[in-house]
Amino acid sequence: MSESIYLDHAATTPVRSEVLEAMLPFLGARFGNPSSVHRWGRDARVALDEARETIAHALGAHADEICFTSGGTEGDNFAILGAWRAARATRPVVVSTPIEHKAVLEAVHRVVHEGGDERLVPVTSDGLVEPLAFASAMDARVAVASVMWINNEVGVVQPVEALGEIARAHGALFHTDAVQALGKVAIDTASQPVDLLTLSGHKIGAPKGIGALYIRRGVQVDPLLHGGGQDRGRRPGTENVAFAVGLARAVTLAAAERRTHVDEWAALRDALEAAILDAVPDAVIHGRGAPRAPHIVNVSLPGTDSESMLMALDLRGIACSAGSACQSGSISVSHVLSAMGVSPTLAASALRLSLGSMNDAHTPSRVAEALGALVQKARAPRAAAMVEAW
Repeated sequence: MSESIYLDHAATTPVRSEVLEAMLPFLGARFGNPSSVHRWGRDARVALDEARETIAHALGAHADEICFTSGGTEGDNFAILGAWRAARATRPVVVSTPIEHKAVLEAVHRVVHEGGDERLVPVTSDGLVEPLAFASAMDARVAVASVMWINNEVGVVQPVEALGEIARAHGALFHTDAVQALGKVAIDTASQPVDLLTLSGHKIGAPKGIGALYIRRGVQVDPLLHGGGQDRGRRPGTENVAFAVGLARAVTLAAAERRTHVDEWAALRDALEAAILDAVPDAVIHGRGAPRAPHIVNVSLPGTDSESMLMALDLRGIACSAGSACQSGSISVSHVLSAMGVSPTLAASALRLSLGSMNDAHTPSRVAEALGALVQKARAPRAAAMVEAW
């Protein structure tokens, strides 16, 4: 295969030229600290405030509801631990699901370590959180419930609005990790029952190391960090102005281009799945029976293992993953697929192919051709052994 193919946009995306252009002045002459009172500081403060307002506008929020973070992991921890710690005296429980990003699950486990309780709502075989099952976990003791909007491994879109209404009916806060959702679904915090929402810049063409947490007005969240009074005391420390400006530009572009990109990626996803099934008829596409995002395909290829396939694909110039990219480069059976009831053997052969700006109409056929050849090669020793035994 002569040209490389990048199919790991759910792990990270290239920084967009428009984003880099917006950032560059703040990495140069406009270097001021936004807490300083002189003109360099005032210039940085104006840029930071404008970035906050831009992101708020894209989300249907108010500027004071946007708190900049270092990314999705910090945002998830801040939302869950911050909300729980603020309410734990009367509401010691956190509700979530077993298919969340590790940043959410580890924060939930931390609640237990600090004396609280966790409740994990089971999902269907397609990875869907059913409202009735979610409702059964809710009561007046729940401080916050957290459900990822779009699952980062299988791409299933959760019924966030229905779940948020259920949480609200029980007086609990509702948090959603929207890291994979921005630019793929319509987000309007003014009308949707979401109290806390996590974003990460590097999934939408901004640099790594910047994100945001939406905190609805009136919601009490204890800070994770302590120090200065930046961001209304919610996140002390000198703000990363250049990256905040870049995030604002990326969010604006993602929101403006959403409808066009969703249609393009959905068409590519369908073509990719059809081509894979044609090349490997017994391939299993996970989550196919539930609403799914347009950019993620999670497929198991029986008779193979993820690690070997990833290395073989990389040698052919194709980049993808076996699931979340946030597990220190390790390859293990996905906790998401396990929670969906997928057998360990089938889960061990799963690949995540995630589409984005670096893919085109030629991607599906070229990837399917490579997968077909590699699967046939992987199965050949097994077939030969069976013939010999017979």
